[in-house]
Amino acid sequence: MTDPSPRVAPAGLELIGDGPAARGDLDPRRRTVAPGSVAEALRVQEELRPLADLVGPGPTAPATVAGLDVAYAESGDRLAAAVTVLDARTLAVVDSAVSVGRPAFGYVPGLFAFREVPALLDALDRLTVRPDLLVCDGHGLAHPRRFGLACHLGVVTGLPAIGVGKTPLVGEWEEPGPARGAWTPLRDGNEVVGRVLRTRDGVRPVFVSVGHRMSLGNATERVLALTPRYRLPETTRTADRLCRKALTAAPH
Repeated sequence: MTDPSPRVAPAGLELIGDGPAARGDLDPRRRTVAPGSVAEALRVQEELRPLADLVGPGPTAPATVAGLDVAYAESGDRLAAAVTVLDARTLAVVDSAVSVGRPAFGYVPGLFAFREVPALLDALDRLTVRPDLLVCDGHGLAHPRRFGLACHLGVVTGLPAIGVGKTPLVGEWEEPGPARGAWTPLRDGNEVVGRVLRTRDGVRPVFVSVGHRMSLGNATERVLALTPRYRLPETTRTADRLCRKALTAAPH
């Protein structure tokens, strides 16, 4: 689904050839096939969870930032996973890739990453520009077992990752102030698992959580940098458009 013509990286950006997996940046031992059962998926999740770096601090001035999103057909049996890489300064798209296929796992609350990670990894492998940060349309630590999509992708790729959710998956919070940049802690029990962040004055907040190799404060700053005009990060907006377009264009 990507442009087959040779690409030249913009100034200051790193080419990654045929994708990070080809260079060994993705540990093949962690690129597990789809689990055969819920019990196996839970076991894999438990094995990967301690590998997540929830401290960071992560890149404070990334050159490139990637958005990741997945669109599903109405039937639920097909999906399109998209990755768009943006210049972090201009927010222009400098690379993109799509993978169209079928969900790799059933619909099980708390195990949603297993449906999407294989297709997202395939799309990441097709990139020619290596992203410095992954911004997932979903959650990281703010997950019932503290290992959401952003954690999963961060661990298996080794890249810094954060989650930005439109709605919460877990936790309680107080409404942040009305001004852009206001935030309150997202708490699950006695644990802070993320932040409820206002990205536009008077507009509904988003739910930010750490995935891998990022601090929560840094994740918050990166989300604000990616939302100069709209509630959702430009990374999410561009990836959403791309996966929807790819799903529409794909043969049934």
